[in-house]
Amino acid sequence: MTTGLWIILDHVVALLTIATWFAAGVALALRRTGPALAVGVAAVLVTLVRVVTVAILAGRGWWFVQEKVLLGLPMLAAAAAVAVLLGGRHLLAARRGRADGRSAGGVVSVLTAAYAALAGLVVTLLVGYPLTWGTALITVSLVVAGALLTARVVAPPAEHTAAAGVARASEGRGGISRRRFIGWTGGAVVVTAAGAGAGLSFLPAETVSLGGRPGRSSRPAASVAGLRGPGSPAAGGTVRRHVLTARKATVRLASGREIDAWTYNGEVPGPAITATQGDLIEVRLRNADVEDGVTLHWHGYDVPCGEDGAPGVTQMAVRPGEEFVYQFRADQIGTYWYHTHHASHLGVRKGLYGTLVVEPRGGQRAGEHSAAEPVDLTLPVHTFDGTVVIAGSDGRAEHPAPAGTPVRLRLINTDSEPHRIVLAGTPFRIAAVDGRDLNQPGEVSDIGLHLPAGGRYDLVFRMPDTSVALVVDDDRDGGLRLRPPGDAPDEPRLGDTSDLPELDLLRYGTPAAVPFDPRTADRRFTMVLDRGVAMVDGRPAYAQTVNGRGHPAIPDQLVTEGDIVRFTIVNRSLETHPWHLHGHPVLILSRDGTPSTGSPLWMDTFDVRPGETWQVAFRATNPGIWMNHCHNLPHAHQGMMLRLCYDGVTTPFAGTHGGSASHGH
Repeated sequence: MTTGLWIILDHVVALLTIATWFAAGVALALRRTGPALAVGVAAVLVTLVRVVTVAILAGRGWWFVQEKVLLGLPMLAAAAAVAVLLGGRHLLAARRGRADGRSAGGVVSVLTAAYAALAGLVVTLLVGYPLTWGTALITVSLVVAGALLTARVVAPPAEHTAAAGVARASEGRGGISRRRFIGWTGGAVVVTAAGAGAGLSFLPAETVSLGGRPGRSSRPAASVAGLRGPGSPAAGGTVRRHVLTARKATVRLASGREIDAWTYNGEVPGPAITATQGDLIEVRLRNADVEDGVTLHWHGYDVPCGEDGAPGVTQMAVRPGEEFVYQFRADQIGTYWYHTHHASHLGVRKGLYGTLVVEPRGGQRAGEHSAAEPVDLTLPVHTFDGTVVIAGSDGRAEHPAPAGTPVRLRLINTDSEPHRIVLAGTPFRIAAVDGRDLNQPGEVSDIGLHLPAGGRYDLVFRMPDTSVALVVDDDRDGGLRLRPPGDAPDEPRLGDTSDLPELDLLRYGTPAAVPFDPRTADRRFTMVLDRGVAMVDGRPAYAQTVNGRGHPAIPDQLVTEGDIVRFTIVNRSLETHPWHLHGHPVLILSRDGTPSTGSPLWMDTFDVRPGETWQVAFRATNPGIWMNHCHNLPHAHQGMMLRLCYDGVTTPFAGTHGGSASHGH
């Protein structure tokens, strides 16, 4: 069973623990001795099951259980032990006719166990990882406060007890009842502990994470504003100039349906940018009427930092009537895309994206030789109001492809959620992932592909003499059909594509040497992804968090040029997080402790599914300040982004990715 399923099961057992302890406490308060005893036994058994689920999760990683092991279970175990001693003993006596079924101490102790169980789950869901002293003190204080309040409510009135006269006489002589003394003392302790916990929660937190190496050096500062692209192409290259104007427009899809979109040049997707390796790409971005502002981020392309398009980090957002010029050399071949990085959770969804493809000089990649004119299709996949659109077509698209023709389908996921891709009717190879070629990829067929948000796959095959179908998200009525000219409109045998197994890219292709040894990492950073209450852009929110914090309070990750950097990325949440580091591809090392055994897999966006732990590494060779975030863009907007900063690099820009949420990612 996957770690994600164990997390869900643990939540279910936690809810059962809460329910059974509360039910036992209520039954005991109502003097229902039989039900109280039965439910109490069930509560103890469910608590023991909870211990087992936590122990299994602990085997998957300390990150999944820290607050449970250090706070939740000890608090529950202590309360449950007292409940068994007080409430259990009284219930057994009542069953034997030696008591009347009423026990204030038993009721309080059993309900306190319920409070402890509830508090433990609340900490997991609202605070998560890491557990802090402030959280622990506040949580214990609230449980004790609940116990004291319950004791005050359920304790029998003194005037109806045999000891009433003694108690009143004692108080009349200036004494104080033991119960009142305990109440006042306990209240004082609760207030003190809660206040201390609150104070600890507001202590200044670290702003920079060093990854196990020394801090900032005294080297002279360099501004990202000066880290710009070259002004000329490589030898033999040319200058590719484009003007992109961001404007709102009504766009008509292939079906005739009209959508209100935010566009580049009135098109969705925006104009395709193509180049040959070594060319100089120059793009002038203008903003006509997008009030929030726009930028251009070259997703997956390792441009100089000043060209990255991260507002508040590498530039200011381009407001209506303003413009900004991007310039970089197309040294990287492959399939990429561009999109706004300003309020991108809204802008990309509404259409501010386009494609970028760089071909090798000479026209063919290594291993590709054919006399036939190839079919090369760039296919951005986007969702508008629940409708999947492929390269601007919201129905079934068709394209001719003569039999024997080499075909390359460049799939680009421009959404914030993954897509499932099936290619039916021919064997094929995944030649490249995120623009980087795989080593000796083998032919596959009858298999599903999981395409992460922001990710790209290049599928290659030789066209058969029958039709080929590209199916997205198991929708057999949409997608793309490739047909030999003059061929009857037949359909490949699709069947139920949802039953097809998913290809594991970590075991696909042939191993090869990599340019560094990731075992000798200079810096190591762990990012635990979760949900919890945190400050996001200065406001409290139920945030998407990294190590318990939301943007911009997440510490910067400091690196030095030349460092080998290793990331451990842990997903404690029940949502998938497509992780994306700007300016650097990362080498996938392992998933859930299982090493990658196929082709070296370089990715710029990879899905960390619920309960998964990924290890990746890269060499820090592109100086700058780089965004490092979840590419489910609403998640980033809700706090799940931070910065990777090179030692000695500064930014003169501020206000967007470093400021208010309305102008954030």
